Amino acid sequence: MAIAVLDALDNARTQWYHITAIVIAGMGFFTDAYDLFCISTVSKLLGRLYYFDPDSSKPGKLPNAVNNAVVGVALVGTLMGQLFFGWLGDKLGRKKVYGVTLILMAFCAICSGLSFGSTSKSVIGTLCFFRFWLGFGIGGDYPLSATIMSEYANKKTRGAFIAAVFAMQGVGLIFAGLVSMILSKIFVSLHDAPSYKSNHVFSTQPQGDFLWRIVLMLGALPAILTYYWRMKMPETGRYTALIEGNAKQAAADMGKVLEITIQAEQDKLSNFKSANEYGLVSKEFFHRHGLHLIGTTTTWFLLDIAFYSNNLTQKDIFPAMNLTKKPEEVSALEEVYETSKAMFLVALLGTFPGYWFTVFLIEKLGRFKIQLIGFFMMSIFMAVLGIRYNYLKNHPAEFALLYGLTFFFANFGPNSTTFVLPAELFPTRVRSTCHALSAASGKAGAIVGAFGVQNYTLDGNPSKIQKAMIFLAFTNMLGFVFTFLVTETKGRSLEEISGEDGGAGEPETQMPVRSMGKPGAQMEEEN
Repeated sequence: MAIAVLDALDNARTQWYHITAIVIAGMGFFTDAYDLFCISTVSKLLGRLYYFDPDSSKPGKLPNAVNNAVVGVALVGTLMGQLFFGWLGDKLGRKKVYGVTLILMAFCAICSGLSFGSTSKSVIGTLCFFRFWLGFGIGGDYPLSATIMSEYANKKTRGAFIAAVFAMQGVGLIFAGLVSMILSKIFVSLHDAPSYKSNHVFSTQPQGDFLWRIVLMLGALPAILTYYWRMKMPETGRYTALIEGNAKQAAADMGKVLEITIQAEQDKLSNFKSANEYGLVSKEFFHRHGLHLIGTTTTWFLLDIAFYSNNLTQKDIFPAMNLTKKPEEVSALEEVYETSKAMFLVALLGTFPGYWFTVFLIEKLGRFKIQLIGFFMMSIFMAVLGIRYNYLKNHPAEFALLYGLTFFFANFGPNSTTFVLPAELFPTRVRSTCHALSAASGKAGAIVGAFGVQNYTLDGNPSKIQKAMIFLAFTNMLGFVFTFLVTETKGRSLEEISGEDGGAGEPETQMPVRSMGKPGAQMEEEN
C-alpha cells in the first residue's frame, strides 16, 4: 500500500538536501562529542587547581567521587534528556523539539565555563550542575537526529546517511583533543613553569583557571552556528503524513526539497493510519518489535560500557603506560598538553577511521555483520590487553596499537550500528521514543563506565587496569551474543521493515538476516 510521498522519499536520488541534512544533524553530534569528552582533557588540571596539597609528593588530584561526578554527571543528564526529548519528538514532531536541544547545549556549555565560587566545592558544584543540563540537551540530539535522517533518506543509502551523521562524533572527539592541545601549548609558551617535583607551588600556573573554562565554553560555538539551519528544515514527510495525517502538507514539503511534484493521496493515507494506531505499550508492538527493542537496548548498553570506559579513562591509562609523562614530571599546563595530544592521536588514528569505514561499507556488508565483527574484534583486543598487560605496559608502542584497534572496531562496529538500527526498526509513531530508549540504555552503560570501571584506572594501578580490560572484553562478547536479537534492515523502506505498509514487518522470532538481493526483494533467513 504505497503512498506517493513515502515512495518518493524511498526512491529519491541522492541530492543536495541529503548532504545538507547530514551536515545539520551531524554538527549536533560534533558538539555532543566535544562537550562530553573535552572534560577529560582538563579534569586533571581541575585537581591541580582546586585540590592542591603542598605537603604531597604528587600534584593535586580530584578525589575519586568528585572526578566521577565531574566526568559522569553529563552522562546522567544525557540519559534523562534522551528519554524526555525522544518521547517529545513523537508527540510534538521532530522539528519543533530540534532547536530546543541546541539552545540548551549552547547555554550550558557557556555556563559550565563560567562556573563561579570562591571554594573548590562551589566551583565544582556549579560545574556539575551546568554539565548535567548540558548533557540533558545533548541527550535530545540522539533520537531526533537519527530519526530525522532516517525519515529523510532514501532506502538505498539510508544506513550510510545515518552513519555519516553519527561519524561527526569522531570529528568532535578529534577537536576535543586538538583544541585542548593547541590552547594548552599557547598557554605553556606564555606561562612556562617548573615541573611539580621541582617546585610544588609554582608548577601549577594560575592561568590554568582560564584554560579549562575556555575549552568548555568553545563547545557552544558549533551549536550556535547550526541553530538557524535547523530551524529552516521542514518537518519530515513521514511524521507529517503518518502521524499528523496531513498528506497535502507532507507532499508539499517533500516535493519542495526533492524538487518534484508529489500526489497527496489523502484517502489512501487514512487507511494507512488506521492500520498503525497501536502504541508502544501494547501486545501488537510487543509481538512485532519486542525482541528488537530488547536487542537494541542491550547491545547499546554493553557497547557503551566499553566505549565510554575507553574514552574517559585514557587520561589515567596513558601515564601508566608511559605514553605521556608522569604528573610530577610536568607543570599543570604541560600535563593538559600531554594528555590532550595523546587523546588527539588516538582519536585521529584509531577512532575517526572506524566511523568512516562504517559509512562506506554499511550498505555493502549490512548493519548486522558490521556489529558482529566489531563486538568480536573488540573482545579479542581487550582480552589481549588484559591478559598480556604486564608485558604490554613495558612496550608502549604495542599497547598503543592494540588500544587504538579497540577504538577502530568500536566505530567500525557497534558504536555506529547501535545508533543506526533503532532509527530503522520501529514504526514512525514510536520511532523517536524507541531510539531514545535504546540510546538511554547506552548511556546507562556509559554511567557504569564512568562511575564503575573508571574507579579501576584512577590510581594507575596495573593490576586494577588489567581487571578492567578483562571485564570490558567480557561485556563486548555479551554484546556479540545479544546482536542476534536484531535483524538486517538494509535496502528496504522503513514501512516495510516495521510492517506499516500493511505487511507483517519483522516478526520478533525471525533470526537475523545477513544478506539480501535487490532492494525490495524478499529477505533470506539465516538458519
